Amino acid sequence: MSRIGNKPVDVPKGVKVEHAKNTVKVTGPLGTLQFAYDPCLTVKVEDGKSVIVTNPQPEVRRNRELHGTTRALIANMMVGVTTGYKKSLEIYGTGYGVKEQGGKLVLTVGFAHTVELPIPKGVKVTIEVAATRGNEVPAKFSLASMDKCLVAQFASDIRKVKPPEPYKGKGIRYADERLRRKVGKAFASGGA
Repeated sequence: MSRIGNKPVDVPKGVKVEHAKNTVKVTGPLGTLQFAYDPCLTVKVEDGKSVIVTNPQPEVRRNRELHGTTRALIANMMVGVTTGYKKSLEIYGTGYGVKEQGGKLVLTVGFAHTVELPIPKGVKVTIEVAATRGNEVPAKFSLASMDKCLVAQFASDIRKVKPPEPYKGKGIRYADERLRRKVGKAFASGGA
């Protein structure tokens, strides 16, 4: 039995939940999200105050796996349409930078060319610091969206362009990410 799956999802004030066939539609102040769940589960909306996900066949392994996940995705939708989700990233390295141009995120991260990533529909990019200043002041930008999966996937795709290296720490990282640093080669002084 899934402990998370059995917890009811509370519907916040100002949020409307609609359920038809195998689809849950959540509408709130920031917009509308829709989720098609697996037909092996049942979802009930009780008086517009809570959503309950039940697993009619707990002996089937796949159903048990989907039970908690489905409940968590519906709970994420409730948060998304009310407050939204935000991911902050930082770019370290001399001469590195970021800019938004024509619906694309343009990254300058030490390659001979710039890297252009198309910004997904529904994601808003805010650039606080466009270019690095030395190795101490990083370029900072954030991604915001009501869809948690979309914003996290796009942030992961950006980080994959140039992951932080462990010696000098150059690269793209999450704002709250702790980087384990390594000591470089130590050269022996003096001759033999």
